[in-house]
Amino acid sequence: MTQQFYVSPEQLMKDRADFARKGIARGRSVVVLSCSEGIALVAENPSPSLHKIGEIYDRIAFAAVGKYNEFESLRQAGVRYADVRGYSYDREDVTARGLASVYAQSLGAVFTADSKPFEVELAVAEVGLRQAEDHLYRLTFDGSIADEPDYVVMGGEIDAVNETLRSNWDAGQDFAGVIRAAAGALEGHLPDNGGASGQRRLGPEMLEVAVLDRDPMSSRGNRRAFRRLSNAEVTDILGD
Repeated sequence: MTQQFYVSPEQLMKDRADFARKGIARGRSVVVLSCSEGIALVAENPSPSLHKIGEIYDRIAFAAVGKYNEFESLRQAGVRYADVRGYSYDREDVTARGLASVYAQSLGAVFTADSKPFEVELAVAEVGLRQAEDHLYRLTFDGSIADEPDYVVMGGEIDAVNETLRSNWDAGQDFAGVIRAAAGALEGHLPDNGGASGQRRLGPEMLEVAVLDRDPMSSRGNRRAFRRLSNAEVTDILGD
């Protein structure tokens, strides 16, 4: 009769965490930034249809890195949660904090109980009427949740992208400014390095860009703040 190998709980959790981190690190980066006009979401994504950024509710957006089928199922569950809560109670009762808590519970349950953890990292963003009221929540594969004050970087070369954004992001920038800063960070290009370009060039066809307008009623006559930018709009922002 064969005897099963014993694995300590600490080692099991460590192995699961290492497995998930490696899967997420292989993904291409996503950046979510707060600015004067709202919140910008920028992802390196060559696919025109398999989105890493999406709308959840009126003023709430979702961004993710990792395995598409896993984070897409979470996005759909978030949309259902928001619709049911908004219909049952009030639209104002749907918040990024509540949605992030639901995601944290789901990710934590999968990490501890299932044989394989989700290889995903999520960001839930809610735009406020003022920049001080913006909320950016970052959720990791084990259900950990953090409230980020200015911007969130996920997947890929996180340290390098963070270092670039730390030098080039400014709270007073408009959408165009933070989108250029995010694109430069994703391609390894420093805008203030004397005009020298990085080794890579990310054109509009390689970027997925969306925004949450701070005041969509006055700008577009719609309560829904989420807007996905077209390749032409991204081209105009990035210039030559």
